[in-house]
Amino acid sequence: MLNIRTFLQLLKESFRDLLPIVLVIVFFQLAIIQSVPPNWLSTAIGLAIVGVGLAVFLLGLEIGIFPVGEGLASDFAHKGSTFWIIIFGFMVGFGTTIAEPALIVIAQKAAAISSGRIDANTLRGVVAFSVGFAIVLGVYRIIKGHPIHYYIISGYIMVVAATAFAPKEIVGLAYDLGGVTTSTVTVPLVAALGIGLASTIKGRNPVLDGFGLIAFASLTPMIFVQFYGIIVYEFMEPSQIIHITPITNEVAAASAEYNFSLIEILKGLLGVVMDVIPILGVILFFQYIILKKPIENLKEVVIGFGLVIIGLDAFIVGLEMGLFSVGETMAFELTKYDNNIIIYTFGFLIGFSTTMAEPSLTAIAKKAKEISDGKINDFVLRLFVALGVAIGIALGAYRIVVGGEIVYYIMAGYLFVIVLTFLAPKYIIPIAYDSGGVTTSTVTVPLVAALGLGLATNIAGRDPLIDGFGLIAFASLFPMLTVMLYGLITEKIGVKGEMEKEELHIKELRHALEDANDMNLSTVTIDGTNKRHSYKMEFSAVHVIVPNDKIEQALLAAEKAGARGVTIMQAHRMGLTQTENFYNRLHTESTDANLMFITQTAKVDTIIKTIINELDITGAGKGLTFSYPVSHIKGLRLKLDDL
Repeated sequence: MLNIRTFLQLLKESFRDLLPIVLVIVFFQLAIIQSVPPNWLSTAIGLAIVGVGLAVFLLGLEIGIFPVGEGLASDFAHKGSTFWIIIFGFMVGFGTTIAEPALIVIAQKAAAISSGRIDANTLRGVVAFSVGFAIVLGVYRIIKGHPIHYYIISGYIMVVAATAFAPKEIVGLAYDLGGVTTSTVTVPLVAALGIGLASTIKGRNPVLDGFGLIAFASLTPMIFVQFYGIIVYEFMEPSQIIHITPITNEVAAASAEYNFSLIEILKGLLGVVMDVIPILGVILFFQYIILKKPIENLKEVVIGFGLVIIGLDAFIVGLEMGLFSVGETMAFELTKYDNNIIIYTFGFLIGFSTTMAEPSLTAIAKKAKEISDGKINDFVLRLFVALGVAIGIALGAYRIVVGGEIVYYIMAGYLFVIVLTFLAPKYIIPIAYDSGGVTTSTVTVPLVAALGLGLATNIAGRDPLIDGFGLIAFASLFPMLTVMLYGLITEKIGVKGEMEKEELHIKELRHALEDANDMNLSTVTIDGTNKRHSYKMEFSAVHVIVPNDKIEQALLAAEKAGARGVTIMQAHRMGLTQTENFYNRLHTESTDANLMFITQTAKVDTIIKTIINELDITGAGKGLTFSYPVSHIKGLRLKLDDL
């Protein structure tokens, strides 16, 4: 529901997430580069626009995309049509990927530096088809209930096998395209589809089965693009040779200027609308043509999609004003220093800060917290994902600087992922796989791509096509490792979800009640054996106070009535007249006895009546008898026949 308080909370969180980026930029600009960028005002305004746009975007997701995606998945599951679910999944994957802005940028850059071998539109088609295929595969897994790690590990094996045959010029690009396929709008919709299916299909768990579609969408492009590269480099000749111009301060500054004319603003907004239209088209087609069912809360959904478009447009404008030029400038400036540690540190910090501001990750983390019943903390999850991206980019920058081949790094990383898959708790594995895809989206991809190509262009002996690509692959791989470690840590320290806490509390109460009930049971030893048994049996104490010369008669009467065992205590019994001068009797020898019989309550009436009759207590005889219920009997010995 559209709520101003919710928006203000999202706005607060957005600016909190942007703070690390600001701190990194200010530190490196002032402490390392030691200069104030000429476009600092534009950068500041851009960051403010990014914060507002992010909050608007997330609000739109909450009231528009998530409800529609989960509703469609639920309707398909209830309809029981596997065919239409699979077709829907393919069209969502293909339609959203083909128009992905980050993919367009990377495809154009690859075409430019591949000497004409790679065609940008063909590459986009290959990637879009692979993502559609991935969603189909992921939906099939959810329907069948197969464990996700079998698919992912098989996929890694295929990636490595394809790498063995693919030309080295295509490997880094293929790995990177696995990260850029999951856009800011695609990720929430695909996640909603998976979670909706897993929540509706009987026997599926939203945490274990709902996540994972994004992981498939990140994995299959690596395989398809490498096979595309084999065809291109084995059977095609370059049509042209293009030389890459190194990035300079002047080039970066020129790209930083954003034209705030009405035409440019409308062009940007139209571009975002064109990115969202394929998603809307797929949703409307399946909602009204296939399911023949109107969208619930249509007004809120329309408002939600409108907010997504406005927020995403503002977000992109803010990035162009505030971050892109800074990233390009710093990549150029840092290559001029002899100290490579500065480059690695910048890569680490920029990876961490941009990931914390990534809207796709924020949306997925909130959904993970929701369906895990609070066991997964969304902010802590984002911290671990950001840490993984930071480590990945720093290591990727190191590879570019020293000139190592990417395949060895990626294979080693996959090996660690496989090992942790069998060690980490099951609920975290699909989320870990998905985290590799959601980290490389609107914010991260342009900055990371600019850093990688900038380093490869300005470092002697590096090839932008072979060495410049690959940073996004590192940024996608290492979050899987850190998120699985997060799962291991939470399991180790015993973090519980809200439902688990409630169940644990109920269990503790139940145990306490059982312990109390156990205390209320009477433990009886069976005479002639060493066996003890606890019974929910009512017992009473029967007291008979008689003169000493009547003890034997009272014992015989009680035994006759079924009493087993007696405790004999000395007693002083005084009548009404004797209490007037009881001081004289306190130190006299006891003349009476208190006989206490512990017996089943059912036998009390018989015992008391027999004693009264035998001793004539209520007539001429002297004595007193009474009884009361007792509990928690321990140590009582009875014959088996008595029970």
